[in-house]
Amino acid sequence: MREIDKIIVHCSATPEGREVTVAQITEWHRARGFRTIGYHYLVGLDGSVSRGRPEAEVGAHCTGQNARSIGVCYVGGLDRDTLRPKDTRTPAQRESLRRLVAELRARYPRATLHGHCEFAAKACPCFDVATDF
Repeated sequence: MREIDKIIVHCSATPEGREVTVAQITEWHRARGFRTIGYHYLVGLDGSVSRGRPEAEVGAHCTGQNARSIGVCYVGGLDRDTLRPKDTRTPAQRESLRRLVAELRARYPRATLHGHCEFAAKACPCFDVATDF
């Protein structure tokens, strides 16, 4: 089993209210040269949690951090009208993210929780992970 020391939260950088699937993100990531989707989990607008890459596989979601991390992505992150960064999480997404992160922390008790923005010059995930969890 891989040694996991980080759980990294992302957004899909898509407009508020626009659903995105694992299959769509897989297409986007393949177009960028990835083998498949880079995230391990995707949380849809309705709070459904879909698997991306198996946890046993190294992700492709955060440069320099992939080998020892799990990537979790929620659908959204951009204002519908301005396309600027915004916390667009629905109540269902908030609850599912909390539950998923709690499950991952139980599986990987030494893992610390981070937003993608801590490792890249991006607003992603468009909310403060440290204060929200």
